[in-house]
Amino acid sequence: MNSPFHSLHLQATPIVLPNAWDAGSARAIAAAGAQAIATTSAGVAWSLGYRDGDVLPLQEHLAAVRRIRRVVDIPLSVDIEGGYADDAATVGDNVARFMEAGAVGINIQDGSGEPAALCRKIEAARKAAESAALPLYINVRTDVYARKLAPPGEYVAEVLRRARDYREAGADGIFALGASEPEEIRAIAGGTPLLLNVVAWPGLAPAAQLAALGVRRISAGSWLPQTMWAHTSVMARAFLADGRSEPLLAHAASYAEVNASFGV
Repeated sequence: MNSPFHSLHLQATPIVLPNAWDAGSARAIAAAGAQAIATTSAGVAWSLGYRDGDVLPLQEHLAAVRRIRRVVDIPLSVDIEGGYADDAATVGDNVARFMEAGAVGINIQDGSGEPAALCRKIEAARKAAESAALPLYINVRTDVYARKLAPPGEYVAEVLRRARDYREAGADGIFALGASEPEEIRAIAGGTPLLLNVVAWPGLAPAAQLAALGVRRISAGSWLPQTMWAHTSVMARAFLADGRSEPLLAHAASYAEVNASFGV
């Protein structure tokens, strides 16, 4: 049986997810009209003072998820990177803890690791969801494009080869990080029953065109916190240089508006 979050991927148009990185960003994204919240692992790590790449302590990540869950009442999917363990059974335990914290979906990725190892993690995640009697949506990110894990011209075939294995292991979706060429996206979407997720990328078509290619989910990835970093750096340098108030006030939300967003 499909969960409400899974069903969002079956709409006439793709579900669009501007990824959140903390409770405040999640609340703002929900208030903007998002149907669900997905996190960016990079953004969560940066917001807590860590580099991206499976180094964020599990307890800190779980606490961040609980804070997000407290301020939003729409489905929450959590990017758990590689599952924070090499051992599949431990990954299954970690997934159970993320579900307890409020996640109804996860992203888990292969990176440069062996697809067979990720299959074992997917199986463990699915087993954890079944044990909890929860319809967890498992979205599997493959880095074939982003890390050039196949010879030029063979990216689609390699993504589809991995998708077959990941589906057999229990995945619901395939996330082809870095895929942006329309005909390659069409070939991936048409070559697997897994629901296709793409991420904002240079040259990527808008949602309506991606829908026609078979895309079911569009993510912002870490672009929002990256943009916020750049804007904050520019404004901070300007304020340090001249102490002028006007640039800080020009595009700021009101204190009352932000504060009221969090209820009590």
